[in-house]
Amino acid sequence: MPSIFDKLEIILRRNEELESLMATPEIAADFTKIQTLAKERSSLEKLVTIGRTYEQLVEEQKDLEELAQDSSDTELSNIAKQELSSISDQIKNLADDLEVALLPKDPNDERDVIVEIRAGTGGREATLFAADLFRTYTKYAQLHGWKTEIMDSHNADLGGYNKIVFDIHGQGVYSKLKFEKGVHRVQRIPETETQGRIHTSTATVAVLPEADDVEININQDDLRIDIFHSGGHGGQNVNKVATAVRIVHNPTGIVVVCQDERSQYKNKTKAMSMLRAKIYEVEQQRHSDEISKTRREQVGSAERSEKIRTYNFPQDRITDHRISSSFYGLNKILDGNLDEIITSLMDWERTVLMEEVKA
Repeated sequence: MPSIFDKLEIILRRNEELESLMATPEIAADFTKIQTLAKERSSLEKLVTIGRTYEQLVEEQKDLEELAQDSSDTELSNIAKQELSSISDQIKNLADDLEVALLPKDPNDERDVIVEIRAGTGGREATLFAADLFRTYTKYAQLHGWKTEIMDSHNADLGGYNKIVFDIHGQGVYSKLKFEKGVHRVQRIPETETQGRIHTSTATVAVLPEADDVEININQDDLRIDIFHSGGHGGQNVNKVATAVRIVHNPTGIVVVCQDERSQYKNKTKAMSMLRAKIYEVEQQRHSDEISKTRREQVGSAERSEKIRTYNFPQDRITDHRISSSFYGLNKILDGNLDEIITSLMDWERTVLMEEVKA
């Protein structure tokens, strides 16, 4: 019966090929090719580490087996037998790691993201909650050394945001923040509430993987671009020169707006980035629908009608409904300490994938 480790032979060979290719002068001089090869090699890194560890353990196992069969030295033979048991356990654990590493990967996991937060039901509390979520994600990004930049924002008259759009750049951003897609519900007592009644409100979060220019080819003839004066807090004009940009993609009806920069060029660049991300998401969803129910649907489609999480302030608890798990210390979590929740969701996703592979 073939071992799961047999699959590593092809991967190790491919890794050697990549290293050889990247060392050739003609490839090294081609920025696009070297980036593509480096990305592939990076994706194999964990598997290569497992493969080399396995090869080392197998060599140790062979040496110990010889020692264990040596009847001339009973003491050394017994020690070898004990170490053989440890080696066997290490190989078994390595096989489990390999099984996880070989699971299908989300092709977007290493991408940067554009996050869009909108206030939902609940009036002023919803806009304040949208601001809380924005702060949480920017704090989380800081903890991971990621960079954030606001692309578009619409402040609410009574505080918070009706809508805020921002991008996050860093390693593996989408792999973690993709779990934030959906409706977030908050339950707390508003500051203006004199009777101590708990108010329920919502905010929606969209997490879009950023797409490159070469991946999404946008025909300029399909665009309607409007330039207008940007609005500031409370709706006042913050720039006498028209710098805000609205782009309408006629074939899909997608509309994006960017007005936070004082430069029309910068606003247009950001708006185009938002548009590419939204078109990319539409194309991905279409592909997903065509090939039937995919893994993405099994781990949560993150449609905006889907309540993924409840933030209960009176009980100092956050409950993620997808995994039916609760996490305590709500204010600490809202300070950007999301790792416990996201790690639990990543473990859950792996479990779902393993069940799918075995089915």
